[in-house]
This record gives sequence, structure tokens and C-alpha cells, in this order.
Amino acid sequence: MEFPKIQIQTNRAILGLNIEKPKQLIEQPKADLQIQQPAAILSIETTKGQLQIDSSQARRDLGLIGPLESTRNYAEKGKQAVLDGIARRASQGQQLKSIDKGGNALASIIAQNTNVEKKPLGIKFVPSVNSVKTSYTPASVDISFQTNKPIIDATINKPIHDYQPGKVTGEMLQNPTIKIDVQM
Repeated sequence: MEFPKIQIQTNRAILGLNIEKPKQLIEQPKADLQIQQPAAILSIETTKGQLQIDSSQARRDLGLIGPLESTRNYAEKGKQAVLDGIARRASQGQQLKSIDKGGNALASIIAQNTNVEKKPLGIKFVPSVNSVKTSYTPASVDISFQTNKPIIDATINKPIHDYQPGKVTGEMLQNPTIKIDVQM
């Protein structure tokens, strides 16, 4: 006995895919930025230095004095000379009054009136040392400043985003088949 033979032939299904890739575009525009820097305020104040020179003592040493001081000095010397003359005459009067008691009063009075005062010899430095007085007040500088903060104005721009989604489509390139043959 012969059995029938069965022949089965199959073809696979072939599936095809069409893929469109997605498209995405992202742009970030730069921010709009404005910066202003106000100038700083600077203030400088100075006081002048002062130099004071007093040469009045040196001028006096040289004999250069003002008319008021000169008049005062001469008046003082004249007054002293008058007082010295009165004292000398009173003393000489006392001596002459006691002439009868003996002694050599006239010779003594003549010697007093004829003695010339001796001047000392030597070197005199004119003007005297340290006769010019100086004083100095230094100058001062005050510096002050005020800074100003910068003015910053920033505008942020949103990103530009464009998106196109992708697409996948399928199609049957080959349908599946089954072929069955029976042979006897």
C-alpha cells in the first residue's frame, strides 16, 4: 500500500518598512544685552601749605627796624640817658657838698666825666644765629570718590523649536503562501 505524499511549500511574508526620520530644529537666539556704565564721581580738595618766615630779629640785628620800633627805642634810650644824667649829677653834687671834709672830690668828678668807655674787640656775627624763625604747615589733599553701579538690561529670547515627527509605514512586499500538493 502506498500512502499519498503530501508536499507543503511555504513562502514567507516579506514586510517592508518605509521610515521617514523625524526633523527637529532648535535655535537659541542670543539675548539682547545693553550695558551702561555711569562715570564715577571724583572729588579732590586741597588746602595750601603755608610757610611763614619771621626775619624781624635778623633785621633788628642788622639795624633795619621799622619807624615805630625805632622811635620807641630812641625814646627809651633818651629816657635812660636823662635818668643816668640826673643820678650822676646828684652823685657829683653830694661829692661837691662834702668837699670841705677833705678828699679829692674835684679830681674824682673830672675822672668820671673824662673816662671813655672802652669797646670790646671781637668778631660779632650779624645777624645772630637762629634769628630767622620759620614754621611750615603742610598742604593736605582730601580725595573722595563715589562709584556708580553699571546699568544692565538683559532681554532673554526664547528658543525657536520646530519639530516634525517621523513616520513609519509598513507594506507587504510578499504575501505569505502555502502550497500543498498531494501525490499519489
